[in-house]
Amino acid sequence: MQASSAWTPPSGTLGRIVGEARERARALALRSRELEESAQAMQPVPPFASSLRGNSVAVIAEVKRRSPSKGWIQPSMNAAEQAGAYAAAGARAISVLTESAHFAGSNEDLSAVRAAVSVPVLKKDFHVDPIQLVEAKALGASAALLIARALGPSLLPQLMKTANELALEVLVEVRDEVELALALEGGANVVGINNRNLETLAIDTGTSERLLARLPARVIAIAESGVSGRVDVERVARAGADAVLVGSSVSAAANPEEAVRCLTGVPRVARVN
Repeated sequence: MQASSAWTPPSGTLGRIVGEARERARALALRSRELEESAQAMQPVPPFASSLRGNSVAVIAEVKRRSPSKGWIQPSMNAAEQAGAYAAAGARAISVLTESAHFAGSNEDLSAVRAAVSVPVLKKDFHVDPIQLVEAKALGASAALLIARALGPSLLPQLMKTANELALEVLVEVRDEVELALALEGGANVVGINNRNLETLAIDTGTSERLLARLPARVIAIAESGVSGRVDVERVARAGADAVLVGSSVSAAANPEEAVRCLTGVPRVARVN
């Protein structure tokens, strides 16, 4: 109840994108029967959470053409080729941005990546309605992103429940202690700690270290934003991260395979809490 009374709708950049996502979801609802049938017919896909466990910090490499904070990163990127390079370098999963207006992504990117690699694919978008999760399942995503700040204490548990019913894994993204508690109360198995405030776009690299200490060992913890080089992976590994999600640096790299390879193999430090 305390979290419910304290939550307010997101503002700034996140607020604008969430509003646009709601409009897209309303349009998508017109195709609900088609999407539900496609989701039911979808063949099994590689599991997301279990792929991130291991002796080294898992790298989730992202297909990212542009972003609100950086503008254009790699406008001519071929999603399938980029993902293939990531997977060849040892990325344990691929994150694909499917939001078009601010990130220049598409569902076609996700489908192309799914066909090109054998590792799990995360659909990274602003999911605010159950129909979007049905769409993610129909596209062959192994998992979908749920942003706690965008959804709040009422909608987040609903979407987690929907995803569970669809046998679609989720990455629940948080940025503070209240959101982390909400994710854990909802039974999240994979939690992403975003060092970037999506409303202001400012980065605080201390966020991941602070919140990693509060995550139970059973939960897979992913450090997001502000991770670009091996030294960053080593830093969050010491704090207890099981995985990192890296987007801008590997998307901008002239040699994406080498860029990802440089991030892999960092020993994981198990959390004891």
